[in-house]
Amino acid sequence: MSRTYIRFTPRQRLEHAAMMTVFTLLVVTGLPQKFFEASLSVWILDLLGGVDRARWIHRACGLAFTGLALLHVGWVLSDVLRGRAGLSMVPTRKDFTDAVVTLRFYLGVSNEQTRFDRFDYRQKFEYWGLILGSVVVILTGLILLWPVTVATYLPGEVIPAAKVAHSNEGLLAFLTIAVWHIYNAHFNPDVFPFDTTIFTGRISEERMHHEHPLELERILHGPGGTHGTPGAPHDLEPGAPPAPGNGGDRRA
Repeated sequence: MSRTYIRFTPRQRLEHAAMMTVFTLLVVTGLPQKFFEASLSVWILDLLGGVDRARWIHRACGLAFTGLALLHVGWVLSDVLRGRAGLSMVPTRKDFTDAVVTLRFYLGVSNEQTRFDRFDYRQKFEYWGLILGSVVVILTGLILLWPVTVATYLPGEVIPAAKVAHSNEGLLAFLTIAVWHIYNAHFNPDVFPFDTTIFTGRISEERMHHEHPLELERILHGPGGTHGTPGAPHDLEPGAPPAPGNGGDRRA
């Protein structure tokens, strides 16, 4: 049997499952309100018991989404400050170089292929896009939830502007997940038909070799290895048994 490595902790997997559930409910209750004339929207709203109930569910899920987002930020900051995680999702100059190298490879200009670390530039782009999008939908959602209070302190034009921004950002987030994320999780030839890593927490050694070779070398040889990245062992799951030269092994 092929070796596997622990890539996501139970908390990260639970966090993903909760966010996936809340996001799905927000889409199901939000898009029918935006495209209310479509026959599918009418069918969904009838199934939910009417537009008033759909709005109630949407607002409840919006508050849950806000709570999950705040918990995520708090957990990340706590892990980084306590030295239990690195800044592996922060874009670096290498990410921009990797994007150019990958584009040249796909265009047939060069045979050089990139070697990624724990997260590649596409994953970072998606992550920060969703973080920034979450800030927009949360702020505009809170404005729409308490419009009278907001209009007491801000110009009234803020309310319709928030409605447009909230609606369009929600649609953009849905399209990003439906096209970008679903492709990478399901239709990418490397993982088709389903990437189970975020649910099981484990990834095979073959995929580590192919998708995260720099991280694998760091795990096997430590920060003093030929291609190791100093500081990256903070990304290892706490409590993992030691590995040769690294102080942490993720093999299972």
